Amino acid sequence: MAEYPFFQIDAFASKPFEGNQACVMPMDAFLEDEDLQAIAAENNVAETAYIVPGDAGRWKLRWFTPTVEVPLCGHATLASAHALWEHMAFDGNRIVFETMKSGELIVERTETGYLMDFPAPKVEEIEISEAVVEALGARPLAMFGGPMHASIFATPEEVINLNPDLSALKALGVPGQAERGNFGCMAEGGEGVDVTSRFFAPGSGIDEDPATGSWHCMLAAIMSPRLGQDTLHCFQAYPGRGGRISTRLEGDRVKLAGQAVTVIEGVFRR
Repeated sequence: MAEYPFFQIDAFASKPFEGNQACVMPMDAFLEDEDLQAIAAENNVAETAYIVPGDAGRWKLRWFTPTVEVPLCGHATLASAHALWEHMAFDGNRIVFETMKSGELIVERTETGYLMDFPAPKVEEIEISEAVVEALGARPLAMFGGPMHASIFATPEEVINLNPDLSALKALGVPGQAERGNFGCMAEGGEGVDVTSRFFAPGSGIDEDPATGSWHCMLAAIMSPRLGQDTLHCFQAYPGRGGRISTRLEGDRVKLAGQAVTVIEGVFRR
C-alpha cells in the first residue's frame, strides 16, 4: 500500500472554516492521470494539488477538481506554498511552481501572508447573452469573455442574491471557447472592499467556489482599468465561508495576496 503526505488547507483564510479548501499531496513523481483524478474525487474538495520536486528547488504542480484537471488554480497554489513552508521545511522566501498550461507561477512569503505572481488573462467585452441572463436569473450591466465568463452587476447585493440555474450554466460559456460552465459575477463595492464577487463552476464539477484565485486574475484584468485602480481589495461571497483576496495588476501579470491555515495533516493511503 502506497502512502503520501496529506494536508488540507483553507486558502485565502485567516482562520479555519474561511476561504477555500484545498488538499495538497507531495509526491516523488506524478501518478497516472486516472489515479490523480480518483484521489481528487476521494478528497472531494474544490481542488487537490499535487506537487513534485523539480530542478534547482523548483516544484512541478498540477490541480484536479473532483471531476477534471484544471489549467490554473490560485487557492490550491497558495495552499501548496503554505504546505512547503509550514510543513516541509522549504528554505527561502520565494517558490517557483512549474505548470503544464499556465507557465511559471511564483509565490513569495510576506510578513502578512503570501503573494502570488500569475499571468493576467486576455479579456474582451462581449454581447450580453440572453441565455446567460436567463440562467443567472438576473441581467448584468456587461459581460466579458476570457478564460471564463464574467458578468458585471450594478450592486454587490445583486451578486450576493443570485440564485442561478446551475444545470443551465453548465452548458453555457464564452463564444469560441471550449471550456464551458465557469461563470464569475461581480460588482463594484461591498463592505470595506472595492469589488464583491461570486464564482459558479458547474462545468468543473463545482457548483460554487468559495474563493478562487484564477477568477480574481480575470476580475483584476477587467475591474482595475474600469475603476482606475491597480490594487483592488476583493471579497468573494459564499454562504458560511467566503474569502478576501487583494489583487494588483502589473502589465501582463497579476499579484494576488492572501493567507492560509492548515486544518488537517495526515497520510493518504492507496
